[in-house]
Amino acid sequence: MSAPPIYPARSTDLDRAWLEVDDDALRHNARVLRARAGVPLLVMIKANAYGLGALDSARALGLPFADHAHDQAHNQAHVSAADRPWGAGIASLDEAEELRAAGCTARLVCSTPLRAEELARAAALDLRHTLHREADIAAWAALSPAGALRPWHLAIDTGMARAGVRWDEVAPLRRILAAHPPEGVFTHFHSADESLASREQQDARFDEALAALMDVLPAGCLTHRDNSGGIVSRTTGSPGQLARPGIALYAGMFADELGLRQVPHLRARIVDLRHVEAGESVSYGATWTAPSRRTIATLAAGYADGYRRHLSNAGVVLIHGTRCPVVGRVTMDMTMVDVTDQPCAVGDVATLLGADGHDLLSTEWVAARGGVSPYELLVGLALRVPVVRCTGLRQSA
Repeated sequence: MSAPPIYPARSTDLDRAWLEVDDDALRHNARVLRARAGVPLLVMIKANAYGLGALDSARALGLPFADHAHDQAHNQAHVSAADRPWGAGIASLDEAEELRAAGCTARLVCSTPLRAEELARAAALDLRHTLHREADIAAWAALSPAGALRPWHLAIDTGMARAGVRWDEVAPLRRILAAHPPEGVFTHFHSADESLASREQQDARFDEALAALMDVLPAGCLTHRDNSGGIVSRTTGSPGQLARPGIALYAGMFADELGLRQVPHLRARIVDLRHVEAGESVSYGATWTAPSRRTIATLAAGYADGYRRHLSNAGVVLIHGTRCPVVGRVTMDMTMVDVTDQPCAVGDVATLLGADGHDLLSTEWVAARGGVSPYELLVGLALRVPVVRCTGLRQSA
């Protein structure tokens, strides 16, 4: 039995396409991850909260803001004190500046190395920067007010080969660490969810580095190592004092394993309907040919709206809760689907990603259909479409 169509609350504002972000689902996912990790979360809201809106996501997760008292009270009422994040992870000074300008007073940890000339701006933004070079640690300490070292976190590379001091080369930092101790020490897994052996190797390397520094690290130093993959790969909680989920917060991965809920829902209206005869083609390059007389609906969303071109002839959309295949190449502004078996009209709503009725096109499933990373799919969703924050969207597994 088909489900009723989905329409936005403000139809006149959303005539073309839009992205719904379910804040209840986001909070649910954070609770699940907090419970599984067993330690407070350093939630990753970098890259505009993986494309879903850093400011609104920060508020929804219960991070503190100095202003917007009514909104802050409303959002924090939905998040228990035990579930509120320890802080948030960002990747650039511009991201931090946007949060601070909006009144966000949360602890912000910048995970990307900065150039020396950027450190003063980072300090002015009250960041907890991640450092691993002796000169940068000294420069950071020099920017601290008298008698109070600005918090920072030591990055240790245990195999990612992206940033941080190698686990077997930490000894030369002992002197500077004793003089300017870090608030935290962390590493980052490259394949924890794919290979337990790789995670165990990185765990062992991190433990080796911690042992080499133990007598120069301060009491209560925060250690953290588990990203989303690390959290899902363990059954007895995350070691250390913090865990750093990113993609799992937004249910881009691990939804089935952890019982996470879909957060983004991409919708577009049908703007045209036509028949094509057997042997006639659809879209650029004539990559799809009708096997018989078919009805084709044109949706007002394409790859400029985050619906990837990789989904050409591979994607599926929901119309009135029924799956309809994408036919032909996805174009910049429009996507064509075969609706021969699903009655519909111009103005009806199609779901390109997310839930409609009793069916769900999860981020991970859609990404797999297109052969793209769920990370890439998520960060491109709000390229052009307006974003609508919602709560309690009905979802079926």
